[in-house]
Amino acid sequence: MVATAWTAWWRPSPLWRQSRRIFQSGRADRGDRPAAGGRGDGRGRGGAGGGRLRGVVRGTGHPRPQRQTVAVPPAPSPVPSPDAGPATAERDGPLRADASVDPHSNDYWAQSDITLRTSEPLTALTVRLEVAQTGGVASTAAWRSLPESDFTLTVGERNGFLVYTWTLKSGRTVPAGTWVFAGQYDHDRGGRTAREDRYTATATAQGRHRSVTGDFTPRDGDGTSPDGAAPGGTAPGADP
Repeated sequence: MVATAWTAWWRPSPLWRQSRRIFQSGRADRGDRPAAGGRGDGRGRGGAGGGRLRGVVRGTGHPRPQRQTVAVPPAPSPVPSPDAGPATAERDGPLRADASVDPHSNDYWAQSDITLRTSEPLTALTVRLEVAQTGGVASTAAWRSLPESDFTLTVGERNGFLVYTWTLKSGRTVPAGTWVFAGQYDHDRGGRTAREDRYTATATAQGRHRSVTGDFTPRDGDGTSPDGAAPGGTAPGADP
């Protein structure tokens, strides 16, 4: 009875209602949203402008990381392998060669040396020495610094040249290193020119075909005279 009378007696007036609306509006402006930098209200709204502020990560209140430009040094240029580069007449990949008249040659007899260098094992090799027939040229012997049993040797005349051919036998391998192939021959008395003499070496290294060629043109400091001959003495051991 009392409660019913109180409810009936207390009814908000229009002025009270207007004051309450003003009061609630002020609270919303001041306290419904967290201060700048605070977290959102759990419904996806951030504080003080929410995710609309630039430089602030949405939903965290933390400053957005600044982009930085980092200078990257240029990549180093590749260092070429000692065996890289274009092939030349006397060099092809791991295979190199040069030739000279042995300094022990004399007025009646001479020896032509082919020096072969390889930085990789060779599974096939053929070396050919061609000595021009300048008069009285006839083979006396031949030798090589590799095992005799690893090679077959043929000697014969062809198209005005005395030709020595060493061929590596099947299943044999030439190890990396420096190797010499030499042909020995008589010739007419007097100095003999070797300017027309030549050589060829063909090989297989790591499955790739290699080939080098050259001649016996004298070079400064090689111990030969200008005509390619050298006065001399004795010959090393030779194949019969």
